[in-house]
Amino acid sequence: MVESGGTGRPRPDNEQSAEHPATPASPATDLAQTPDPGTPGPATPDTEPAPTTSEAPAPSEAASAEAAPADGGAAPQGPSTPGDDHGTTGANGAGEGEPEAGAEPGTAAGQRVPPTPTPAPAPAPVPTLPKGPPPQRPPEQPRGGLLMGRPFGVPVYVAPSWFLVAALITWVFGNQLDRVLPELGALRYLVSLFFAVAFYASVLIHELAHTIAALRFKLPVRRIQLQFFGGVSEIEKEAETPGREFWLAFVGPLLSLVLAGVFYLAMQPVEPGTVPGVLLAGLMISNLIVAIFNLLPGLPLDGGRMLRAVVWKLTGKPMNGTIAAAWVGRALAVSVLIGLPLLTQSGALGSSAEDSVGMDTVTDALLAAILAAIIWTGAGNSLRMARLREHLPELRARTLTRRAVPVETHTPLSEALRRANDAGARALVVVDAHGEPLSLVREAAIVGVPEHRRPWVAVSGLAQDLTDGMRVSAELAGEDLLDVLRATPATEYLVVEETGEIFGVLSAADVERAFVKAMARPS
Repeated sequence: MVESGGTGRPRPDNEQSAEHPATPASPATDLAQTPDPGTPGPATPDTEPAPTTSEAPAPSEAASAEAAPADGGAAPQGPSTPGDDHGTTGANGAGEGEPEAGAEPGTAAGQRVPPTPTPAPAPAPVPTLPKGPPPQRPPEQPRGGLLMGRPFGVPVYVAPSWFLVAALITWVFGNQLDRVLPELGALRYLVSLFFAVAFYASVLIHELAHTIAALRFKLPVRRIQLQFFGGVSEIEKEAETPGREFWLAFVGPLLSLVLAGVFYLAMQPVEPGTVPGVLLAGLMISNLIVAIFNLLPGLPLDGGRMLRAVVWKLTGKPMNGTIAAAWVGRALAVSVLIGLPLLTQSGALGSSAEDSVGMDTVTDALLAAILAAIIWTGAGNSLRMARLREHLPELRARTLTRRAVPVETHTPLSEALRRANDAGARALVVVDAHGEPLSLVREAAIVGVPEHRRPWVAVSGLAQDLTDGMRVSAELAGEDLLDVLRATPATEYLVVEETGEIFGVLSAADVERAFVKAMARPS
C-alpha cells in the first residue's frame, strides 16, 4: 500500500511563537504601538538626541529585569550574542548601554555627556544577556518503530504492532502445521516464525516496488513502515499526471503477483508433504491474497489509487478521482466489517460452519473490525489531504510576509521599535553598514524584554543569525513554500525579491494560522 501527499504544517522551532501569535493583542503588533511612552528609545549615534526621561533604572533593577528569551521545542540556532553588541556604551566608559552613575538624568545610551566638574564614580557591573554557543537541535528520534535499514536511501521501520502480528501468524500457522506435519512437534512454531518473517519480507518487496517507482518519477519517499496489516510507503508528493499515479500504485500488486508465481514455480520440484513444500505453498497463497486485496478499488489501497487515476484522467480533475476512490473505500470498509464474518460462518473460506464457532468467530469479527477501521480511516485521511492540497496555492509568501525595517547591530531595542512604529512595520532585520541582512530579531525575544529595559538592550542580542535556509523567495507559494520551511525549521524567515532586495519577514506562526484556515475551508 502506498500513501502519498506528505503535506504537513510547518513546525516552528520555538514553542513560544505559537504561544504569542501575531494577533492584535500579540507582541508582534507591539511594533505598531508606542513602545514606551514614558521612556522613549535613545537615538542612535549621529542622530538628533532623543527626549530625556526623569529617571533611569538603577543597576539593581536592571539586573532583576534582564531579559532571557526562552526557546522550547525543537531548538533552533540561538540568538547571536556578540560580546560588544548587547547595548550601546555610554560616555566615559559606562557599562553596556547603562547610564553611568552621576550622569544627567535622562541621558540616553550612545549620547555624548558634557564634562562635569566632579568625576563620576566607577559604574557597577551590569549583567548582560547570556553568552555561549547557540543551542543545537536535538537529533531526530526514529519515528515508526525499529529502524531496519535504508535501501535506496529510504529508511525502513518495523512498527511495534508487527511483533504482535508475527506472534499471531506463528500461532495460527503453527496450529495448521500440526494437522499437516504432526511429527514436527514443538518445532512447528519455529517453522511458523520463519514463515511470518518470509511473508513480511515479501511485503517489504511489495513496498520497495512503490519506492523505486516513486524515485523513478522524482518523488521523495519519507519512509517505509511494516506494521500490523502489511506495509506503507509514505511518498511526500503527489504524482504529476494520472498515468504516473496509476503505475505508481499498480507496481506493488504487480510485484506481489510475480512473487506468487515465483513461489508456485518453486513448488513444482518439491514434495508436497514436506516443510519446504508447505512453506512455499503458504507464501504463494499469502502473496496472491496481498495482490488481490490491494487491487480492491478503494482508498487507501493501491486499487483505490488506480481508480483515482482513472477518474482523474476522465474528468481532468484529481479531486474528483480522490472523492470517488475515498467513498468506494468507505463502502469497502463497511463490506469488510459485515461480509468477512458472514463468509467465515458460511464456510466459503474453507472451513465448515460447525468449526467456525466460539473463539474463532470472535477473532474473525475482531479482525474484520480492525481492518474495516483501517480502510475507513485511510479513506477519510486521503480525502482531507486532497482538500487541503486544493487550498495550498493560496498560501503565498508574498501575501503572508510582514513588513520589516532594517536596523544596525548597536541599535537599542526601544529605538528599533520606534522606527518600526513610524514605518508601520511588524518585524526587524539587523543589517551591516552596507545594508546587507545579518540576522532577524525574534518576536519571542522581544516579548522577554520589559519596556524599561528596552533602551539598554541592543537588537543584536535578540536576533537569530541568518542561514541560507532562512532566506525565502517572495514568489514561493503552496507546497513549494511548505517544503522550504520544513527543510529549515525556524520562527522567522527573511523574504527577499529575485533581485536580492529585502521584502520583509515571514513568521512561522502566520503560516500556521493560514494553514489551519485552509484546512477548515470546504472545497
